[in-house]
Amino acid sequence: MSSVETVSALERRLNASIPQQPIRSQVSDRLKNIGRSVKIAGFRPGKIPPKVIEQYYGAQAWQDALNEALQRSFYESSQSSNLKIVGSPQFEVKTTDKNAEQLEYSATFEVYPEVAVGDLSGISIERLVYELTEADVATTIANLRKQRATFEKVERAAQMGDRINIDFVGKLDGEAFQGGEAKDLTVVLGAGNMLADFEAGVIGMKAGTTKTFDMTFPKDYHGKDIAGKKVNFTVILHSVEIPRLPEIDAEFVKTVGIEDGDVSKLKGEIRDNLTREVSRRLKIRNKDTVMGALLTVTQFEVPKALLEMETQELMQHSVEEMESRGVKMKGMPLHPELFKDRAEKRVKLGLILAELMEKQGLKAKPDQVKNMIEEYAQGFDECEQIIRWYEADPKRKLEVENLALEENVVIWAMGQAKTTDKQAVFNELMGNA
Repeated sequence: MSSVETVSALERRLNASIPQQPIRSQVSDRLKNIGRSVKIAGFRPGKIPPKVIEQYYGAQAWQDALNEALQRSFYESSQSSNLKIVGSPQFEVKTTDKNAEQLEYSATFEVYPEVAVGDLSGISIERLVYELTEADVATTIANLRKQRATFEKVERAAQMGDRINIDFVGKLDGEAFQGGEAKDLTVVLGAGNMLADFEAGVIGMKAGTTKTFDMTFPKDYHGKDIAGKKVNFTVILHSVEIPRLPEIDAEFVKTVGIEDGDVSKLKGEIRDNLTREVSRRLKIRNKDTVMGALLTVTQFEVPKALLEMETQELMQHSVEEMESRGVKMKGMPLHPELFKDRAEKRVKLGLILAELMEKQGLKAKPDQVKNMIEEYAQGFDECEQIIRWYEADPKRKLEVENLALEENVVIWAMGQAKTTDKQAVFNELMGNA
């Protein structure tokens, strides 16, 4: 017989008992098997007395047999009670007499929460939309030319867009401050690498000149010692160079990935690539909006076991990412608390999506997954090879199925909520703002 009591919102305790005779029999069988092959000093293999075998291995054999019996009993009881278990149970054996007929135990564990997706009908959602224009294509080509610009020295004063080489030193209350000094620094004015007020002080200088000026740092500047404070800079300008943009010819076209240098293909390929990228970014932004809305209307407690597992996974991913960038993470502990909020959000969304997939029939369809793989592969020269690569591994295909499920959820949620279209800004969407 067994009973289940509620400990907290998601925690349960199973109280049950199991007969001890099968455990004792299994211990005996385990010790016999051990005795056939184990080596103990002073005895010949296979001739070791049972009492000696029990002395050496009895405790471990009992623990192994007990654990197996507890797991089997817990599984059978949880199945009969229709319990949706999260993680592993914590067992407490209450019977200490190994000769007793029944062994009483309790198992404390968590169950999955009941997820009732909230009503979206009162939520307003802005769906970002954007239609690519010829101006966007032209702007992209112009940016590609700027990225491949060459520079030549001039004698005139520095202007926005010029590349300059400078030394500078900044002083706060007459003392140099950390990070306020550089030598032989090359920057492009207007590229966003220097503060606008600093660049304003440099514009108009000629090569070989020195200038001193005051500048007030922004209040939200990352360097807290100088944020919002007035400092004095002395700048020595060594050279001024103007950009020379490449012509749109075969050589330029080859640098952007068109191997035959055909200029006529340039706009078409850029348009196709931009169309795919705009679509991808719109999906990401709209998905984030929908997921935020689902989290807002759907409240439930997250199992500690799932939260801990997700936190550990995020921590491991962070370590791997940092090490891939050359950062030595050995001996640098990460604090789980830093990942807790993100982990909770991911766990909640996972449970919400699972609920919607089951109740609303939003599971990815095979044709949908196939189309997503083919669409993604279009961005590569080895299109067929990419498709085969996904098809060959169920784990890779599962990743696409999850993306398709998320896409289905976005469509469903926008159909439930008060959805209005909002025109995206190209530069903001592409991260060029």
